[in-house]
Amino acid sequence: MSTIVRAVLTLSLFVGVAGQAFAAEAPRLNILFMFADDWGRYASCYKGLDGRPTVNDVIQTPNVDRVAREGTLFKNAFVNAPSCTPCRSSLLSGRYFFQTGRGAILQGAVWDETIPTFPLLLRDSGYHIGKSFKVWSPGTPADAGFGGQQYAYQKAGSACNHFSEESTKMVAEGMTVEAARQKILDQVRGNFDDFLAARKPGQPWLYWMGTTTTHRPWVKGSGKKLWGIEPESLKGKLPKFVPDVPEVREDFADYLGVCQAVDAYVGVLMKRLEESGELERTVVVLSGDHGMPGVTSGKCNLYDHGTSVALIVRWPGGKTGRVVTDLVRLPDLMPTFLEIGGVKAPEKLYGKSLIPLFKSEQSGLVDASRDWVVTGRERHVGVAREGNLPYPMRGLRTPEFLYIRNFMPDRWPMGAPYTAAESSPDLKQVGNDTRAAFPDMDASPTKTWLIAHQHDAQWKSHFDLAFAKRPPEELYDVKNDPDQVKNLAADPAYATQKRALSERLMKLLTEANDPRVTGDGSTFDKPPFSDPERAGQGKAKQKVK
Repeated sequence: MSTIVRAVLTLSLFVGVAGQAFAAEAPRLNILFMFADDWGRYASCYKGLDGRPTVNDVIQTPNVDRVAREGTLFKNAFVNAPSCTPCRSSLLSGRYFFQTGRGAILQGAVWDETIPTFPLLLRDSGYHIGKSFKVWSPGTPADAGFGGQQYAYQKAGSACNHFSEESTKMVAEGMTVEAARQKILDQVRGNFDDFLAARKPGQPWLYWMGTTTTHRPWVKGSGKKLWGIEPESLKGKLPKFVPDVPEVREDFADYLGVCQAVDAYVGVLMKRLEESGELERTVVVLSGDHGMPGVTSGKCNLYDHGTSVALIVRWPGGKTGRVVTDLVRLPDLMPTFLEIGGVKAPEKLYGKSLIPLFKSEQSGLVDASRDWVVTGRERHVGVAREGNLPYPMRGLRTPEFLYIRNFMPDRWPMGAPYTAAESSPDLKQVGNDTRAAFPDMDASPTKTWLIAHQHDAQWKSHFDLAFAKRPPEELYDVKNDPDQVKNLAADPAYATQKRALSERLMKLLTEANDPRVTGDGSTFDKPPFSDPERAGQGKAKQKVK
């Protein structure tokens, strides 16, 4: 046996013994991570926190509320990018989304295997890891950063990813609503059971439940039919940037219904933890990857409706019932999960561990240095604009203001109008095909209604808020304008604040080596980021007149 081989074997034996000793002295906590696709800041535990009527007055999420009651609710949690793949690239790596190579875009994304991710680092430290459904996608390879599908536990069924559609179908075939719901919940439990059964005795674990039920489409009217949510109960509670009309109220009610489905899944997992006796050894974390899809200011936008998400954490032994107001970022979860597992985090991350906030007994502002977050996006739907170009934007959110820099204001923020630019657009096509018009907003009844009323004087301002081109800079007073509908960037009274925020944002981006502000700033406008063949997009079918 060579000296080198003997040294390696000795080191391996030492690491193994040390790991066993560590586990025996201080068992590492399990991590249950519910990360719902397109689930924004919607749960009844947020009711009243904004000091005004909101749709959270209507939604009922008793299981999510329980986690908040027994743990900590973060009032101001933000994603780094309000688009599925770049958000998840940032979350998995703890980096800014623009530091993840082709993970910074949605369609055409390719994972950089050299980037460390928390699931695989925890696996390498001895954790049993598993996931059900979506972790990282769309992109190649699917669910990169979690080992692809080798750690998938979803054979019990996937109906939870389409609760509205699957339940509606079961009810049409003669099932009661309750029976249909239970059938789906049994699948959720079955997948979790399979995961738990596969681990070794005493082995700590990470389970990622990535349901897509809150991603469109869902069945029109299902909020009322499946969950008893009356659309008219939302009157006067919708954000100001959408028309408060019956069609839009129903769309919001249907979305709240699938959010309540997520809550039911949380209930199943919490019950299983109690039955297994592992609840007090498990950190429970609930969140989503961006705001509501298919509506103004939501998904793909840097306004709070697009970037603010629920973040609720139950820390075993921690003080209960806290509401923390620090500005936190979802990339903070990467170093947080690693610290839970006793793994050293990589250096120079955007994310910063939340463990001190979990362990604090203080409510309100805990860490005064957490007074900013940076958000941004590049490309979402490939054919949204001519040449498969992105809509580059970055935002700086502070407790008082939201500042947004639109780097290419000549481009369409939600994608080109395409068929919506016609005198009589096909509303059925618009309502069913995201790419038919303004492709960076998902097809929805709200989107269809706005396009149908684009020439009505009463609603033109709402249409413009959703789809019109935007100025290079936007500035919002978030305390006096929580829905962010009044741009103050051109107001001389706010010139000092705007300049300070702009300088601070550009300094942060430069320090992070954001390709959008370093070099010639055109990296994301060129192949491979805008390459239609490699992205599988083809070319846009129409030109905008």
